[in-house]
Amino acid sequence: MPISVKATIGKLIATVAVAAFALQTPAKAAETIELTAIDGYPPKSMWVDRFINFFIPEIDKRLAKTGNYKIKWNQAWGGQIAKKKNVLQGIQKGLGDIGVVTTVFHNSRVPLQMIAYATPFVTTDPGLVARTVDQMVAKYPAFKQAWDKYNQVYLTNLAVLDTYQMFFNKSVENIGGFKGLKVGVAGLNALYLKGTGAASVGGSYLTYYNKVKTGVIDGFMLWPEAVTAFKMYEVVPYMLRADIGTANSKAITVNADTWKKLPGEVKTAIKEAAIAYRDHVAQTALDRAKTAYAQYEKNGGKIVTMSAAERKNWGSTMPNVAKDWAADLEKKGIPGKEILAGYMDIMRQAGQPILRQWDKE
Repeated sequence: MPISVKATIGKLIATVAVAAFALQTPAKAAETIELTAIDGYPPKSMWVDRFINFFIPEIDKRLAKTGNYKIKWNQAWGGQIAKKKNVLQGIQKGLGDIGVVTTVFHNSRVPLQMIAYATPFVTTDPGLVARTVDQMVAKYPAFKQAWDKYNQVYLTNLAVLDTYQMFFNKSVENIGGFKGLKVGVAGLNALYLKGTGAASVGGSYLTYYNKVKTGVIDGFMLWPEAVTAFKMYEVVPYMLRADIGTANSKAITVNADTWKKLPGEVKTAIKEAAIAYRDHVAQTALDRAKTAYAQYEKNGGKIVTMSAAERKNWGSTMPNVAKDWAADLEKKGIPGKEILAGYMDIMRQAGQPILRQWDKE
């Protein structure tokens, strides 16, 4: 037999042997990491629904590319582990590994997250707000340092609404109609009512329905998608469309102890998926807003649009929430004025319909 033929046969035998060995050797099993995801709001809430059906699959998809790791998700929504106002503390204590913190409830703990709440009547673009806040986070260490105190690693923020509107159990056409009314609010937006004669009452959209029904409040400040999703038009059939603006009301954080233990590949997958989730939620908010107004009217709701003059009157006569917010930060050694100006500069450069120049007036 010629030498070349022998060599060829030898190579074939070797190849078959290697293939047979490979078939007998099981592939390396992916390491399983258990993570508990929490929020006090139910899966019906848009951002929780998107966490379940977008964020988690995005992480899993990235990890599947190498097959080195997979996550076993324990999902605890609707207050199973932490109520809506206690998610920050729940992640801090390790009751949840990752979750959605509703920052509007934690003005004193993470005040920098209130920047959009401190600047109403600036924009109704949730994607722009969310991206801008993350730009601020990257530039100013104080943003993440605030979370460090509560044993958490900040991933991103969420703007889950197109714009706040006013909803009432009776017809109200201007801010003069606010006088004597009890209005449900959350966080800094209580200050929007100062001087209007309305009394602000703290709450959240999980409690507003019953509070109106039982006479505790006469209406609330909320966004249309939430009102229609939870059938609140049944108790507040009147919307005063004032286009108060959007805000970053959520943050995605991870327990710092959990984060330290995660492999680099897993951290990368979570961070990348978080940004994709942020942008997806913002777009979903806009998409759902397009139909929410029609759904509200279809279910018996009546919409009155606040006149441009009345809207300007409201925005120009309310306290300068932003300057007060920035001044409080300055007292803590944080460059609040610079951060406020930087935020407003981005909004101006983006051509937003700014009603009041909060950093200049």
